[in-house]
Amino acid sequence: MTMGNDTLTIIDNRTNITYTIPIKDGAIRAMDLRQIKTSPDDFGLMSYDPAFMNTASCRSAITFIDGDRGILRYRGYPIEQLAENCRFLEVAYLILNGELPTAQQLAQFEAEIKAELGVPENIKRIIEGFRYDAHPMAVLCSTLAALSTFYPDAKKVRDPQNRRKQIIRLIAKVPTLAAYHYRYSRGLPYVDPDPTLSYTGNFMKMLWKGLEPTYEVNPVIERALDILFILHADHEQNCSANAMRSVGSSEADPYVSAAAATAALFGPLHGGANEQVLKMLDEIGSVENIPAFIEDVKNRKRLLMGFGHRIYKNYDPRARIIKQTADRVFQVTGRNPKLDIALELERIALSDEYFISRKLYPNVDFYSGIIYQALGFQPEIFTVLFAIPRMTGWCAQWDELMGDPEQKIARPRQIYIGHGHRDFVPMDKRG
Repeated sequence: MTMGNDTLTIIDNRTNITYTIPIKDGAIRAMDLRQIKTSPDDFGLMSYDPAFMNTASCRSAITFIDGDRGILRYRGYPIEQLAENCRFLEVAYLILNGELPTAQQLAQFEAEIKAELGVPENIKRIIEGFRYDAHPMAVLCSTLAALSTFYPDAKKVRDPQNRRKQIIRLIAKVPTLAAYHYRYSRGLPYVDPDPTLSYTGNFMKMLWKGLEPTYEVNPVIERALDILFILHADHEQNCSANAMRSVGSSEADPYVSAAAATAALFGPLHGGANEQVLKMLDEIGSVENIPAFIEDVKNRKRLLMGFGHRIYKNYDPRARIIKQTADRVFQVTGRNPKLDIALELERIALSDEYFISRKLYPNVDFYSGIIYQALGFQPEIFTVLFAIPRMTGWCAQWDELMGDPEQKIARPRQIYIGHGHRDFVPMDKRG
């Protein structure tokens, strides 16, 4: 293969035929390979890429990641600047609309969200149909899908105004669904949404209000939760975003598509990693045990959770921000003893050639679980705290999909490796 100007020249050594394929945005179209055939009845060449390791499924203007340099940007803005200067709904507006809002636009957006915080009364009955110890992510999947039955207008997925209405509903209602199940699972009465509070402040009240007449939102914890939500709002074409797009491509409504994305996030390889980090830190037990643990990792007897990432081959920028946020949180909650283990584990790993050569740096999961635990959350709800802000990213990805004229129903090809034609054998003739 040789490269030309904005083209790729391919010589098929089977036929000695030369093909020129255009390059656009650093990629070639897989369909351009179909012209490469050995005979007229040949299907044509396909690319084989399990797990989409090097295949772009869409063109997107939402999130940019450069994993080698540790860069994450929403709509061009560095995540560091957004986390430092913005509230979550301000970032949500940016992700959905492409630009940061004016004060008036943000006020209107917040008002629209707050008007949709409530969920249909029957949703409570659905939640109460689960066992008290049902996993919160399974309940969230179910209640999101159930919302589809309450909003049949959501099926008009080709109507941009209708899509926006459903997106507002989804972003508004997902914390309410999570908070209602949290209260039910602990035998506590439901707390209605409070539109006078911020997005995260309202969520905190719905979770934690006791018998006090007025719930006072701790501003440090509120800000920490806001930052965590900003960091988790979108992350390009990850497993759950891909699920949202793939299911949405069939023109399924956004509620069932979001339920599918939530199911993808439920997997321990995607959204459940921060819980695994806490288990690892518990197993290590103390700083003195870290060197022995590191040796077990090198000898492949143990797994180092919270290090390394499919995309990032540098320090995950989100991990750095969470680490800074942890200091402020622990001033309010008291220092989580796991933090000392985590800091020393990070220090040793980042100075060890074994981990440096493999580009194993802390990722977003390494510190987020420690903060969530310090805030009073049990590990089983960690992934729900991931799903709430990621709903914004899923909705933005889905809306972009619906407006993309190139997109069709997702249907990957396969390379068949099974039997050729075989004739049926009667039961009494089978060996």
